[in-house]
Amino acid sequence: MLFAHDTEVALQAAAALVNTDDPDGEQLPDLAALDEFVRAWGWSGDRQHDQAELESIRELRPRLRELWSGTPDEVVAAINRMLAEAHAVPQLVKHDGWDYHLHATPPDAPLATRMAVEAAMAVSDVVRAGELSRLRVCEYPGCGSVVVDLSRNRSKRYCDGGCGNRAAVAAYRARKVARSG
Repeated sequence: MLFAHDTEVALQAAAALVNTDDPDGEQLPDLAALDEFVRAWGWSGDRQHDQAELESIRELRPRLRELWSGTPDEVVAAINRMLAEAHAVPQLVKHDGWDYHLHATPPDAPLATRMAVEAAMAVSDVVRAGELSRLRVCEYPGCGSVVVDLSRNRSKRYCDGGCGNRAAVAAYRARKVARSG
C-alpha cells in the first residue's frame, strides 16, 4: 500500500467524480445517479437529496480536475483554497466499519464540501510524499479522463474506461498491418 487506505479511496473517488463529467454524456444526469455514486463510494454524512446538491457536485468536478492538471505550486494553491473555504479542521474518526481515519468536515457539511475536502486532504498526502506524478490524464488520444496510478512501478497509463484495451487492440492491428504490408 502506497498511501493510507482512506487516502487511496479518496483519490479514486475524486477521480471517479471528475470522470463523470464526460463530453460524450453527463454521467450524473439526475439525483438517482448521484445517490448511486454516493452509495458506490461509501460517502457518509448528511445529504440534501435535491437539485441544488446535484448542481454543487457537478460544479465541484472542474475544481477537482485542477488537482490533476496543475504544477505542484498550482495544486498546492488549489488544495489550500478548498481547505480554507471549507474551514477544514482535521479529526480522527471511526465509523461504518472503517478504522480511524481523517475527516476534516463535520458530517452535516454539504456533500460537495465533504467531497472537496476529502480530495484536497488526499492530494495533500500525494504532494507531501512527492508523488504528484501519480495523478495524470489518460494517455489514450482524445480521452481526457483522470487517472490515479497506485501501481508499484508507476506504470498505469490509461483510465478505467476501457482505453487500455482500445490501445492494445490498436497496437495489435498496427502490428498486423505492418507484417502483412
